[in-house]
Amino acid sequence: MKGWISMAGKTRQLLPGLTGGIIGAVLTATVAFPILMDQEQQVADTPLSNGMPKQISTTTSDPVTNAVATAQKSVVTVTNYQSGNSMSQEEAATGSGSGVIYKKTDGKAYIITNHHVVDGASKLEVTLNNGKTLSAKLLGSDETYDLAVLEVNASDVPSVITLGKSADLKAGQTVLAIGNPLGEFQNSVTRGIVSSNDRTVPVDTNKDGQDDFNTTVIQTDAAINPGNSGGALINEQGQLVGINSMKIAETGVEGVGFSIPIDDALPILKQLETNGEVKHPTLGVSLQDVSAFPAGYLLDQVKLPESQKTGVVVMSVEPNSPAASAKLKTGDVITKINNEEIKSFVDIKTALIKSDGNVTLTIIRDGKELNVSTKTTTTDQL
Repeated sequence: MKGWISMAGKTRQLLPGLTGGIIGAVLTATVAFPILMDQEQQVADTPLSNGMPKQISTTTSDPVTNAVATAQKSVVTVTNYQSGNSMSQEEAATGSGSGVIYKKTDGKAYIITNHHVVDGASKLEVTLNNGKTLSAKLLGSDETYDLAVLEVNASDVPSVITLGKSADLKAGQTVLAIGNPLGEFQNSVTRGIVSSNDRTVPVDTNKDGQDDFNTTVIQTDAAINPGNSGGALINEQGQLVGINSMKIAETGVEGVGFSIPIDDALPILKQLETNGEVKHPTLGVSLQDVSAFPAGYLLDQVKLPESQKTGVVVMSVEPNSPAASAKLKTGDVITKINNEEIKSFVDIKTALIKSDGNVTLTIIRDGKELNVSTKTTTTDQL
């Protein structure tokens, strides 16, 4: 009896819970069913076109794409034609690069490109963004700065690019390279960021295998491939900030491209437009790096202190030259120009180009340091 009474008590305790569970389940089903029905009703049939899902066109106003679209009209392909051998005088296309239309006046349009794009050409052609090909005249070219200026008839030129200021570029800023990579993908666009707007890179201007000039460039990871040379580097406003020039293409190196800052290019372009050449500052001396001499020779013959490991040794002085006016002598060691350290021959040329023509040379003569001043002259050869 005790077991029955105990079981009956438990039964009485379970009934309210069981009843509540059943009622809750009914209510849940009642509420959920309309929701599920609503969800089923919200799934509409797929819009079809010719039996396939219909595509939807979405257009957005993107300032960057607008900037690229505008700048592309000013970027051209430059084709270099050269005469054949003595057996054949026919001109053949030997390569192509890119160029940028930067000026239009008096019925003429002017195009920036690289010296190495037009070097050795007997004929040059420019292909516009719209596919029209024009004959181009080379106004001037300079291998030191790797810049050249072409002239074409302006009547068919659709657009001139807007110039920006390369000095305003900041590390991390987005830039875009536009050009003709591999000579066949006209007006290709690549995107990257600025690593530096004043990177110093040594270059070999006379192709003798020895670096002889330090050039200042914009470094970017925007892809710059063969054929991009001479093309535009623009900011997000579509303004020209650099001329794409070179790329480090060594094994394991990725995303290291260089452009000539437009701020540096403009005064060079002006000289090429008006004179057809660039006048480079010179001292009128023959020089050799300190590092090229044995330590014993420097100590005994040049009287150079052992602590001085860098600089350039004056090997000869041209008569009536700036060096002669400064009374430089054979055996003098130039260690600074306008207080900028001179470590090698490469630094001499860079320092002279940066100067306004007035230079103060710090030299070591017979073991003693002294300063001499002079004014550079110019030459068409660096």
